[in-house]
Amino acid sequence: MEDYFQTLTWSGAIKDAADVLIVSYLIYKVFQLVRGTRAVQLLKGIFLIVVTWAVSTWLNLYTLKWLMNQMFSWGIVTVVIIFQPELRRALEQIGRGKLFSRSANDQDVNQQINEVIKAVNYMSRRKIGALIVFERKTGLNEYIESGIKMESSMSSELLINIFIPNTPLHDGAVIVRESQIMAAACYLPLSENPFISKELGTRHRAAIGISEVCDAISVVVSEETGQVSLAMNGQIVRDIKEESLISKLFEELRPKNKGRKLEWDFWKRKDGDGLG
Repeated sequence: MEDYFQTLTWSGAIKDAADVLIVSYLIYKVFQLVRGTRAVQLLKGIFLIVVTWAVSTWLNLYTLKWLMNQMFSWGIVTVVIIFQPELRRALEQIGRGKLFSRSANDQDVNQQINEVIKAVNYMSRRKIGALIVFERKTGLNEYIESGIKMESSMSSELLINIFIPNTPLHDGAVIVRESQIMAAACYLPLSENPFISKELGTRHRAAIGISEVCDAISVVVSEETGQVSLAMNGQIVRDIKEESLISKLFEELRPKNKGRKLEWDFWKRKDGDGLG
């Protein structure tokens, strides 16, 4: 280490720093790629195998070390087979130029919310039941895979068409990622909170349930009353007004590095709408 710093030059330092930054960024993009997929569990398994190999080498456990070496011999082929869907998705994103694309801006979020609000207002007036889930930092691929994949551009017309009663996709949730409808007819975990009002049905319990296990936001339209509700962080605000819904969605879905976060007392209502 001392020899390295003694022979280090400015050009060498810049080159090494750039090398580390590029590798770190690539690792970060890989984590983004597998976030919310079943590959995360597989990565944990691989990490456990590496730790086991390191321990066996340190303690000179010959049989265990031999077994680990055999696993590493076929490791690359195994990884390619196991991560085939993720690798294919990564290559597709590289081909489309999306792997290194920047995140959504305020205009994209405004357009997304505008389409959702138009659809929600239409369905609310006609008492068409709907459940729309917005993915945030925690990936929802596990739930996307339970439904019918769409990967379609966001539009109010498409959302309305999905939830029309007695159509193939109306039963279940729609999952939205940025400006895309990723899937419809998705199954979500139901909340087991005993304090939830008995008036709430399966759709509302699913909206609360998904917000309990991750940071997703859910918008629900009741097919009985036409009321619109918003669920997040394991809580639900029922019969939310359009202005409040727009403000809260924009506050939570906008890029966090742009502008100062709105400060308002949304979840501390005195009228007891928290879990009613």
